[in-house]
Amino acid sequence: MLNEENSQKIGTLYIVATPIGNYDDLSQRAIATLSQVDLIAAEDTRHTGKLLSHFGIKAKTFALHDHNEKQKAQQIIDQLNQGLNIALVSDAGTPLISDPGYAVVNLCREQGAHVTPIPGACAAITAVCCSGLPTDRFQFIGFTPAKSKARQDFFTEAVNSSMTSIMYESTHRIMASLDDLAQALGDDQQVVFAKELTKTFETFFNGSVSELKQFLTNDPTKQRGEIVLMLPGKPKQVDDVPPEARKMLALLENEMPMKKACGVVAEYFGMKKNALYKTIIEEKE
Repeated sequence: MLNEENSQKIGTLYIVATPIGNYDDLSQRAIATLSQVDLIAAEDTRHTGKLLSHFGIKAKTFALHDHNEKQKAQQIIDQLNQGLNIALVSDAGTPLISDPGYAVVNLCREQGAHVTPIPGACAAITAVCCSGLPTDRFQFIGFTPAKSKARQDFFTEAVNSSMTSIMYESTHRIMASLDDLAQALGDDQQVVFAKELTKTFETFFNGSVSELKQFLTNDPTKQRGEIVLMLPGKPKQVDDVPPEARKMLALLENEMPMKKACGVVAEYFGMKKNALYKTIIEEKE
């Protein structure tokens, strides 16, 4: 339900997540909000019109996209100040996540306008929860760059971050991106590919870059649709072993195996045993 108290004084901008493929994923709260607001700002009014029609929602829409949102932002603020309630939607998923809306929300916050989320689907989160990659720490880094060298640097930085990285890729660029991924990190680099999430031809593929390239080459139809790529980060290593720890290791390694010595030192100094052991071994190689 809309906030009646707010609507009498100043309007609210509702950031409404819409389905990324399956209309059944639109929440009851989102349906109620879209039915009751005065206006709906849509990335593509024709695309959103189909969604609204499916749920029998009759609402006035206007376009808000990358090319006009800075110009529309103040107009939206003015309408909110007049007491109008407005919903902001993108073509699919959660607005602002690699979609328009930042300029509007930022200006609303600067000017003290009411902004509230109506949460729902997001392709990045939907993909990573089924990826099999670590989810205790992850980052969403948007669309891959358009140029080859920038993409290679992008992939290298992502893997070196030590956390799972989630990114979007376009249909016409996926094979070139995988070539750049192989160039930057090698054919054996693990990657998770997801496409058409929540739709009829939903696909997940987990394997090496070379295996994924073969998978997509064998069936070019798999290259089409909304694509999410995910990369695991490199495990964080112990970068700086305190001198006191090294001194203790030097004493202990004469009395016991190095792995056991690392365990004793790690416990004493509050370090991770495996990471310390790996660092010491790599230094000796």
